[in-house]
Amino acid sequence: MNQPRLVPVKLDNYKPLREIVFETLREAIITGVLKPGERLMEVQLAEEMGVSRTPVREAIRKLELEGFVVMVARKGAYVAGISLKDITDVFEIRAALEGLAASLAADRASEEELEEMERAVANRWVYLENTDLSSLVETDSEFHDILYRASRNQKLINILSNLREQIDRFRAVSLASPGRGREALEEHKKIVEAISIRDPELALKLGQEHIENAENALLNNMRDIDFLK
Repeated sequence: MNQPRLVPVKLDNYKPLREIVFETLREAIITGVLKPGERLMEVQLAEEMGVSRTPVREAIRKLELEGFVVMVARKGAYVAGISLKDITDVFEIRAALEGLAASLAADRASEEELEEMERAVANRWVYLENTDLSSLVETDSEFHDILYRASRNQKLINILSNLREQIDRFRAVSLASPGRGREALEEHKKIVEAISIRDPELALKLGQEHIENAENALLNNMRDIDFLK
């Protein structure tokens, strides 16, 4: 990086510094400020954000776990690219599993789980208004976790857990697409309504459509920021 592109981080009384640095770097990658294939230099990133190297190093490790960064032996950390094949493979699986989870939840979800899903949907309005991407990603993930748990199928939950890192990365880039946060919220509301009236077929259809729409938003956003490799 020849010129600074990151701004000094603002301290938050409710979040540790390492989490703020992580969120700042993740958003810079998602929005294309830090480009695929670009080397992440700890010293330079620390200087730009006005922090020490330690939280930057911790953030890079966490970004590696989430698939945003790759470590190259004897060379360092680089922003990871994503191939079109990676996306289609994951979303084919996820659309099928998400629809199944919603269908099973329509038969098996408890009233308490339905209330949890409704709360997760309601909580997102605040983050949409504040364009708080990190909180949007967290609440989106929370909604799907409740949905999976309500399916009462541990094997299904385990398979989705194995895809978690890739799902989380794709979720963040998809929700960064203009207007996608609000669309996803409306889709969640419809899924909850289908589950609440105990309609497995409708829940299956809406669950699959939700993931297909997320994939389309992801691809559009990644083309805009030249993220596909």
